[in-house]
Amino acid sequence: MTDLNNLYDAIVNGNLELSIKTTKSALDEGFDPKTIINDFMIPAMDKIGGMFEDCEVFVPELLMAARAMKGSLGLVQPLLTAKGAESKGKIIIGTVQGDLHDIGKNIVGSMLEGAGFEVINLGNDVSPQKFTDAIKTHKPQIVALSALLTTTMTAMETVIKTINDAGLRDRVKIMIGGAPVTANFSERIGADGYSDNANGAVKLARELVN
Repeated sequence: MTDLNNLYDAIVNGNLELSIKTTKSALDEGFDPKTIINDFMIPAMDKIGGMFEDCEVFVPELLMAARAMKGSLGLVQPLLTAKGAESKGKIIIGTVQGDLHDIGKNIVGSMLEGAGFEVINLGNDVSPQKFTDAIKTHKPQIVALSALLTTTMTAMETVIKTINDAGLRDRVKIMIGGAPVTANFSERIGADGYSDNANGAVKLARELVN
């Protein structure tokens, strides 16, 4: 009988091989995919996110945990989709126009996936129009904007204005993040919230969809 605590430990410790092996074994034995995600994968990502927030681990460890989680998620998600299982919510995420930084945004995206959200990652250097087009196409509950540079963070305001001008603002919550972003900036440009770390972004997303 597969011990799914090994999956929890594998994700926290960033062990991709063990994560995939344990998940495959559990699925072969008939474990419920939702149980695997809700009782082991999500708590593991919450744990590593909390450790990151408390400076007990750093970006490399967080990336390895996210990689291990995605390896398992790749096995579980198709089964959930086939059963018509609902996600926690749909989120569009992207780094704003002019900014080519991807690592922080990708970590947040992986953490959100680990928390049960469906994530559409638009990549980096994303134009305001591309965000609005994605809202029309994917109909998300949340749009997440990322910027690492003070010179590009102002593009977040442009994205929000473009979404508003397109008549889509009341359809989505907007959360922002990145090194130069602050609560005051978030409020000033009309976002619904911000986080300065990946774990906080997951907590905020949960609050916004509720």
